[in-house]
Amino acid sequence: SINSYPDILASIDSRRSHTIKSFSLSINSVKNKKKVGFEKRRDVRSKKKRKTCFFFNLNYWDWINMTAWIKMINNEEADEVLLSALEKAKTPHNTVDNVLRVHSLRPSTMEGHMALYKSVLHDEKNTIPKWFQETLSSYVSILNDCKYSLDNHWANACYLINDKVKSDKIKISLDYRKPEKEFKGKELALLIYAEKLTLFPAKMSKSDYKKLKDSGLNDGEILEANQIICYFNYVNRSINGLGVTTKGDIVGYYG
Repeated sequence: SINSYPDILASIDSRRSHTIKSFSLSINSVKNKKKVGFEKRRDVRSKKKRKTCFFFNLNYWDWINMTAWIKMINNEEADEVLLSALEKAKTPHNTVDNVLRVHSLRPSTMEGHMALYKSVLHDEKNTIPKWFQETLSSYVSILNDCKYSLDNHWANACYLINDKVKSDKIKISLDYRKPEKEFKGKELALLIYAEKLTLFPAKMSKSDYKKLKDSGLNDGEILEANQIICYFNYVNRSINGLGVTTKGDIVGYYG
């Protein structure tokens, strides 16, 4: 039952830990730092742990140091144009997250991404509460299975909610795609809208807008939420499509 929050949460954590551990074991079975082809191989560490794995044509140490599949230019190699874009992309921690550094081969797209991000989530004129902006962002990232965005923006949501019991319950309801367990009114209407717009954009109709209005949302709030949802569909696909990881990042805006 979705109401068994501690048990469900423990189950989720266990499954995620097992998945990560299994993947790590597969990668660690690459021996002597050699390149291997995309082929079927046996894990040779022991008979008990032996299993069939698939390996990509990837140097082991390159994988360990990888923050994205494509090349990312560091500050020491950057020209003036890129350095200017990197300066604008700095976080409150005075670092540049991989989600933005991945644009380093095309600095203009980094600047465009940063401008969109700031207008969507960090505009003081927005009226949707910040904790719910981050929750909405996290739900879209769950639906798109984007771990990078989820790790960052759920950390933000938890910080802003500032109630572990409440945030744990919310997270479980979102993981199970049952937001009605923890939300109602405007917030529930927006989460339902977010799910449909993310998964079935071609099926959106004016009736979806009417449901938002009936919940008490005004057009400005609907626009805010729509842009958050659209931005995270964009950035989730950018991250997943380029293999961006949090390696080296400080996770969370408030971290």
